[in-house]
Amino acid sequence: MRVHFIAIGGSAMHNLALALHHKGYQVTGSDDEIFEPSKSRLQKQGLLPSEYGWFPEKITTEIDAVILGMHAKADNPELLKAKELDLKIYSYPEFLYEQSKDKTRVVIGGSHGKTTITSMILHVMHYHNKEVDYMVGAQLEGFDTMVHLTEENDFMVLEGDEYLSSAIDRRPKFHLYKPNIALLSGIAWDHINVFPTFENYVEQFSIFLNEITEGGAIIYNEEDSEVKKVVEASTHTIKKYPYRTPEHEVVDGETLLDTPEGPMPIEIFGKHNLNNLEGARWICQLMGVDAEDFYEAIATFKGASKRLEKIAESDDSVAYKDYAHSPSKVKATTEALKNQYPDRRLLACLELHTYSSLNPEFLSEYQGALDAADVAVVFYSPHAVMIKGLEEIKHEQIVAAFQRQDLMVFTNPADFKTFLFTEDLHNSSLLLMSSGNYGGLDFDEVKKLL
Repeated sequence: MRVHFIAIGGSAMHNLALALHHKGYQVTGSDDEIFEPSKSRLQKQGLLPSEYGWFPEKITTEIDAVILGMHAKADNPELLKAKELDLKIYSYPEFLYEQSKDKTRVVIGGSHGKTTITSMILHVMHYHNKEVDYMVGAQLEGFDTMVHLTEENDFMVLEGDEYLSSAIDRRPKFHLYKPNIALLSGIAWDHINVFPTFENYVEQFSIFLNEITEGGAIIYNEEDSEVKKVVEASTHTIKKYPYRTPEHEVVDGETLLDTPEGPMPIEIFGKHNLNNLEGARWICQLMGVDAEDFYEAIATFKGASKRLEKIAESDDSVAYKDYAHSPSKVKATTEALKNQYPDRRLLACLELHTYSSLNPEFLSEYQGALDAADVAVVFYSPHAVMIKGLEEIKHEQIVAAFQRQDLMVFTNPADFKTFLFTEDLHNSSLLLMSSGNYGGLDFDEVKKLL
């Protein structure tokens, strides 16, 4: 089968391209820019386009399917040519469904925890040599790609993102997978550029439940009031299994999970991660892994990339970076680190980087998000605000939104770096939360601070 990718360089797209290449498909693609690590990984497999740009002449009737990435606009020259030739055009999630429609599809949905829960499930399956197809939103230790597709595997585990599918398909991605087994971890308003009201956002999760196959199952976090409300209001013919954060304790910076065999030390920490673990345990049980085997495997799980990832440690200090940017994630991550090291000073730094986080109308959602930190810092780039076409944000607005008068706010990368590199980090925990890099901060340099 011959498949062409329009916008092959994206994180998800290039992983799908590699997966199809490994499956034996003939893969081509285009993009107007490709960054690392996508560039090197595509180049290694001979899939890197010879030149950047859009080339309608690449689109011919010999192509069996065109896969359209989110980066490509509706007026993309290659897309227009594919439409003109009446070729089969798929969004990324549509194509994944096509690849898995004869399998048991397990879809992990929710505003937060999706990548971690999916990673936990895959770690457990990998540990016990149980082969499954998958798509996950982070690079995992022991896995070559973020997408794996075969003809023979019975299960397909999918991270169910609620963001839009493509420029010509405005449906949320997780509406297209039609799960047999699904999980809902939490609902906290996000993507306000697409879902302008909280009610509109919550509605997407109700639709997700209705897309579960009849007789299928939903595993849901009953500690999240919105999740509980949405699931219990559903009249769809599905089985409903609630889960809660399991019993655990923190002793000298180590988290011990309560199991039938007694307290078990685990690598991850934080109430939100323990909650994620319990959701993963339920899913693994429905996939044929009993509790004893699950606990054995999860004891060795170190976390998904960029999710509470330890980057440095000394005798009395530790530094973590985390992808957290939405209010609920920031609050959960900050509290997790304070609870893990309660006797250390917590310096929590947050970069406001996404469209939602830089929107003045959304800022108030961050109230209390950094309260667990002893020293709280917010960094944002006025240039990023301008590029996104948003209203200018003032220092006072940030302080008022977080409801913390001692909040430190930086807008200049050099000033933020100077502050960070002159801090005394003895007996401290440093937390760097961002989906960006604070205007060019080198995390390898940060490691030398401890």
